[in-house]
Amino acid sequence: MSVINWFEDKRKFGGFIGAFLEEATRNSISNEREKRVSVNASKGLWARCDNCGNMLYVKFLKQNRSVCEERGYHLPMNSMERIELSIDPNTWIPMDEDTVAKDVLSFSDEDSYENRLLVSQEKTGLVDAVQTGIGDLNGTLIALGVMDFHFMGGSMGSVVGEKITRLIEYATQRLLPLVLICASGGARMQEGTFSLMQMAKISSVLRLHQVRKKLLYISVPTYPTTGGVTASFGMLGDIIIAESKAYIAFAGKRVIEQTLRQKIPDDFQAAESSFTNGLLDSIVPRNLLKGVLSEIFEPYFSVPYIK
Repeated sequence: MSVINWFEDKRKFGGFIGAFLEEATRNSISNEREKRVSVNASKGLWARCDNCGNMLYVKFLKQNRSVCEERGYHLPMNSMERIELSIDPNTWIPMDEDTVAKDVLSFSDEDSYENRLLVSQEKTGLVDAVQTGIGDLNGTLIALGVMDFHFMGGSMGSVVGEKITRLIEYATQRLLPLVLICASGGARMQEGTFSLMQMAKISSVLRLHQVRKKLLYISVPTYPTTGGVTASFGMLGDIIIAESKAYIAFAGKRVIEQTLRQKIPDDFQAAESSFTNGLLDSIVPRNLLKGVLSEIFEPYFSVPYIK
């Protein structure tokens, strides 16, 4: 076998492994999410929490910030609901709303990437999987980015990376604290290497924000935070605060078990396990998050800023 043929075989084999790992991870997240909760607050008067099996009155569920009142399980929220939960009324100013993804690779599998984008945009009313902007949190002006898992699994493509990068640069220039609420299945496979480049791009501007300017960055991983987001800005916060039972991982449980050829505990990738092992600073119930962030900002702003 020639050297050229050997490298060609190696490349093909590596591609098969990569595709297998990505598909297995995506299926794991999907299965875990379906097992975790089945709720549609827009239809009917009642919703069922699959964690405990209880029927929840939709009106009370919305008032309780999509938290199961029986057992305290955190049900999914979209990005707009999280913004309303975190930001004072009438203070939210969105940024880069006209930034739209392009199918530069002409990618197509079961459906074209272009069609997948259109379907997600019609379904969510968003242009991509993150909303960014500035607003007041209990009177304190902050820069906020909120990922939305409902848009293509919160996958990180060029638009997500660019919007978060611009938000960080704006926060750095205006000396604002930064909060990123993460909910993602990882890098967007339809954009190939372009999506992976966002990890380094965001991490580099975060270094300027945190190290050079000594500004605060708080990361809030929610269910789920996985893949390239976990491997980059999701775990780079000065303070990392997760929601209860948040699924935080790089690869899915099945992928890890097949790679290591050993079983891992069911709660191995839950926020509580991450906290026990020192990966998180705190686990905060959704209803208390705004107050906790406000308490963190109070001593932060009371200290004189040193350039």
